[in-house]
Amino acid sequence: MLRLIGFYDYTVVLTYLSLISSVFGITQAIHGNYKIAILCLAVSGFCDAFDGRVARTKKNRDEDEKSFGVQLDSLCDVICFGVFPALICYLMGVRGTLGLILVFFFCICAVVRLAFFNVLEEKRQKTESGGNKTYRGLPVTSIAFILPLVFLLQFVVSPLFFKVILHIVLGVVGLLFVLDFPVRKPSFKGVLIMIIIGAIAVGVVVIYGMFIVPDPKDESNPIYEEIKNGIESSEIDTDYNNSVSGENSNMESTDTTTNSSQTTVSTGETNESQVA
Repeated sequence: MLRLIGFYDYTVVLTYLSLISSVFGITQAIHGNYKIAILCLAVSGFCDAFDGRVARTKKNRDEDEKSFGVQLDSLCDVICFGVFPALICYLMGVRGTLGLILVFFFCICAVVRLAFFNVLEEKRQKTESGGNKTYRGLPVTSIAFILPLVFLLQFVVSPLFFKVILHIVLGVVGLLFVLDFPVRKPSFKGVLIMIIIGAIAVGVVVIYGMFIVPDPKDESNPIYEEIKNGIESSEIDTDYNNSVSGENSNMESTDTTTNSSQTTVSTGETNESQVA
């Protein structure tokens, strides 16, 4: 009889669904279906919000099952809340040298946080049961709530400024992943409120969102290009103004020379008439 490695029961179903949703969202983002991608990110966040609660309903789990669940959850979270949101931001315009640095930074911070969480969680489960009461730093799942809210800003800011915000979000959220500060774990009611707010944000983005994105083959950073184009445009305007100013000066000089010549001729004619 064939045997499979791992543990297969209802305690890991939501984790697998979260992974499936994110992988599907990645394929949609690559093809430019950003509305579906954001929806998939939110679904992954919803699944992750309850997978721990579902797992703890099984009272007779042994240590191997608990450890397997912790490792599986973190490995899936690397893709769902590390790679996936970073890819969305990259495809939306967080590109070039600066953009890639922020994408790398965000993913590394997510991995570091999840690895650190695994170490602490294994130690905690040996001494106590139940879930954590507080987080150390911002949990990676929060990006599934933050990014849809950020996407609402596209309705009130310019496309360029929206891309600036995406750069800032990747850097700041990534840093909060690894900063050691206490974050109170939301209650069940708090989780429901966050889900409702996130669902409304996702609904608005999916229904009314109009994404202006760069060409997939364009590796340049739109912010840098805008600044560069602005500088070049300013230089062109300066050169044009200098050229116009120079032409005006030449015209004034020509007019002055012409007037001087006319004055000289007139004076000569007057002197000739006096001699006559």
